[in-house]
Amino acid sequence: MKADAFARDLEQKPATLRDLADHLDREDPWGALGSRSGPVVFLGMGSSHYAASVAAARMRARGVPAVAELASSDLLPRVDDDTTVVAVSASGGSRETLDALGRIHARAAEAGARPYVVALTNVEGSALTERADLVVPMLAGVEAGGVACRSFQHTLALLLALEDRRGGEAAGGTPISGRVRAAADAAADLLAREDDWRPAVTEALIGPDGSHLAAPARRLSSAQQSALMLREGPRVAAVGCETGDWAHVDVYLTKNTDYRLLLFGGSRWLDGVREWTDPRGTTIVSVGEDLETAAVTVRYTGDDLDDVALLSETLVPELVAARMWTAQAST
Repeated sequence: MKADAFARDLEQKPATLRDLADHLDREDPWGALGSRSGPVVFLGMGSSHYAASVAAARMRARGVPAVAELASSDLLPRVDDDTTVVAVSASGGSRETLDALGRIHARAAEAGARPYVVALTNVEGSALTERADLVVPMLAGVEAGGVACRSFQHTLALLLALEDRRGGEAAGGTPISGRVRAAADAAADLLAREDDWRPAVTEALIGPDGSHLAAPARRLSSAQQSALMLREGPRVAAVGCETGDWAHVDVYLTKNTDYRLLLFGGSRWLDGVREWTDPRGTTIVSVGEDLETAAVTVRYTGDDLDDVALLSETLVPELVAARMWTAQAST
């Protein structure tokens, strides 16, 4: 992994997102699925699993039977001929995901079944593509920094396109290409004003006892991915949490540590966080929502649209991670 290259990968987000939006205008990447209407099983590890978990929950909310499983699990679901298995791996070489496909195929074969397999990957001709009936390219470009940042964002966008196909209409009435273009505008806005907000966010979020990030359940992947970026690049201790669940699992550390919390906006459970953080003077960074108790607030173009936030908001902690990592590499 390379710190400077990771930063450049992030700076290219607006351009690659606009290219993806153009591609989505021209064709449906999931068109080969035809009229398939059976269950959907997502397989992946790390950020691939984060994105797939949100996608599966959104699909279930629209009446589509869908689950996201860690490919390393020994408890993979039974599948049949009607099942679509979507294996997600940016590199196309995740050994756990390849192994899971082998196990699913073997178990299905014992029952005389064969699921339809889709490879969602960023690497053409990878091992994953050789095991798939359909390949959906992420089109995120080469991530020279070795960190799955643009590919994570493109995974989410393409899974939103699958949700629209299976759900029968575009979420919120806006075509996926429009939402991706809006995310590109959001990324461009954050990058253009980075020097105005990033130093203050870094000072507030990075503390001696680590960093914590929380997001609504419908965008939990943002907290998980952001924490991963802080761990993977500058090696900062960081944990992602769901905002409502925060009061059940993370609140305890606000009492006896220098607790630093980044809140991605839009949760109906914010009162449960404020019940404890307000009286304890917890240091909070608010992204995408005004919060009077926040030490720092970051707003950006389109942050009032939930899907734009889903596709954009991780850039805030990603840029914090990238610049910290670059500074460390230069010393």
